[in-house]
Amino acid sequence: MSPDLKYLLFSTILTFVQVLVAAMGANQAVGLNTLAGNREGLGEIPGWAGRAKRAHLNMIENMVVFAALVLTAAAAGKANAVTAMGAMIFFWARVAYAVIYIAGIAWLRTLVWFVSVIGMAMIAWELLKAV
Repeated sequence: MSPDLKYLLFSTILTFVQVLVAAMGANQAVGLNTLAGNREGLGEIPGWAGRAKRAHLNMIENMVVFAALVLTAAAAGKANAVTAMGAMIFFWARVAYAVIYIAGIAWLRTLVWFVSVIGMAMIAWELLKAV
């Protein structure tokens, strides 16, 4: 398995772990009976649990782009050391992002998100050079 695909796998696992953390937090915040219901009028979940949910949703949004880039590089035979580095940067930045977001550190969260975007941009740049 190429490093790019390995980090796509790791990122997928991270996304799943984030949904578990968000679910545990929501359970603590509002209880299982509320979560098992239809959630109409539930509103925003407060505190770290709400931040965990938002971090997970942000991960899903970014995974769409990251997965498309990694899979395109793999299918086109354009995966190389630069795309591998971009995938690694994306993954580790997203790990940091999740921890920092849940901890509630706003400006650092934004900076780390931007680092993950740089990882995706590295992959995109390699693909654009091949066009």
